[in-house]
Formats: sequence, structure tokens, C-alpha cells
Amino acid sequence: MKKIFLIPFLLLVVISVSAQDVIDGIYEKVTTIEKEIIPYDDIREADIFWSKRVWRTIDTREKMNLIFAYPQLPLSEIVHTAAVNGDLTAYTNHTGIASGQFLTEDIMATDKVGKIGNSIDTTWQINAITLEDEQVIVSNELEWDKIVKYKIKEDWFFDEETSTFQVRIIGVAPVLESFDEDGNFIGDETMYWIYYPDLRPILAKYEAYNPGNYAMRVSWEDIFEARLFSSYITEEDNVYDRPIQEYATALDALYESDKIKNDMFKFEHDLWSF
Repeated sequence: MKKIFLIPFLLLVVISVSAQDVIDGIYEKVTTIEKEIIPYDDIREADIFWSKRVWRTIDTREKMNLIFAYPQLPLSEIVHTAAVNGDLTAYTNHTGIASGQFLTEDIMATDKVGKIGNSIDTTWQINAITLEDEQVIVSNELEWDKIVKYKIKEDWFFDEETSTFQVRIIGVAPVLESFDEDGNFIGDETMYWIYYPDLRPILAKYEAYNPGNYAMRVSWEDIFEARLFSSYITEEDNVYDRPIQEYATALDALYESDKIKNDMFKFEHDLWSF
């Protein structure tokens, strides 16, 4: 009698095992999923000897930034999905020094976030049965490859307690390419700002492509913390509250970006005597 009850049990075990997904590789990858972020050290205002706020832009079309467009799971999908689901708070974009202040009145509703990049178009086509023109409504959803840039708001500072020159990312904003009804490019649209400390735990759970070693996958949080990306400065805090593009264009803007970066490097270098 026991054998009769044992046979269905064994069949159930076999079916459940066969129904599980097979491992796509030689081992199961769980390191990134179980990873926890390393908390930042507390910084006292009294220990800040010098600080500067800068805004920079990551262009995913640059060769060094191709990992941002990793088709298996692009960063844009991770960030936007979390914002739409309410796992992240999205803040309205502003220009100038007010960009990404993360104020309560700037919080965007999730339904408004979900509509970004979506559109409804009407077109005419011939009906296959009546052979008459009929109007067709087409719904267009956000395409991840249209998010080609990311703005970063960060603070550079010198900590007297540890005698270190550090940088902390404050906010991240995805940038969407905008096109008119005829498909002509009309400019970039900053979708919203995300408070980076809230984004870190989510980025730590998703792995990014590592071109140097497939076995050693890094998380998206590692990419930002180790600054494994190429970018250029678009603005620094200034008395005129204006970005670089308002007083320099084309190559002059890139030269100004490099000048700001070199000034910070020289400041750190001049702090020490050899």
C-alpha cells in the first residue's frame, strides 16, 4: 500500500524538477541578486574644507558607454520600470542650479511618469476588404533605445577628517530623444530626476555587462561607484546660474568642460606638498 502512494509522490517530484528552468551556463548566478550596497560614511559639515557641485552627461553612444545600452536589460528599462512601479520617486526636471533639487512639490505621479515617451498617432490605410481609406489609431510605447543620455548631478568635496578628495552622486536623470510627427529630431528631453541614494539598492541587484571578464559580472551600482563611464561636464555651480552651452558651443564647450575638470584636479594636487 505504501508503494502505491509512493509512486505518485515520485512522479510529482520528477515533474516539478523537469518544470524548473535550466541553468544557462555552468553555474547559477546569485551573487548580484544577493548583493547589498555598502553604506556611505557620514560626512560632517565641519569636516568639509572645500566643495563644488557639477552636472555632467553620459552619452550611451560613446564607445566606452556601450554597456549602458546592453540589450538584454538596459539601464533605462531598470530605472523607468522602477519609477513607474513606485519603487523610485521621480522628480520634475528644472533648469539651472534648481535642476534636481528633490523637493516635495516636484514629485511626479506614477501615472504621469508612465506616459513619458508614449504617444498616439493616427494614420490612413487601405482596408483590405472594402478597399477604402480608413483611419487607424496607433499607440506608440517608450522605446528603450531612445534614451541615449543620462544627466548626473554630483558633489566633489575634500574631507578634512580622512584627508581625501571624494565625489558623491546626488541625482541621475534619463534623457530621451524627441522627434516631431515627421520623424525629425527636435532635441533632448530630460524625463525626470531620481535621487541616487534611493537608486543605489536597486542598481545593486542588476548586473551589467563586463567586457573584460564574463565570469565576473559587475552590478550597475558598481559602474557608477567605480565611475566606469565616460562623461563630460555641462555645468558647474556659478554666480550666473548658467550651463556651459549658454556661453560656449561645439569644441569650445568641450574645452570648457575639460578646464573645469582640470581645475578640480589641480586643486587636489596643490593640497599636498612633496
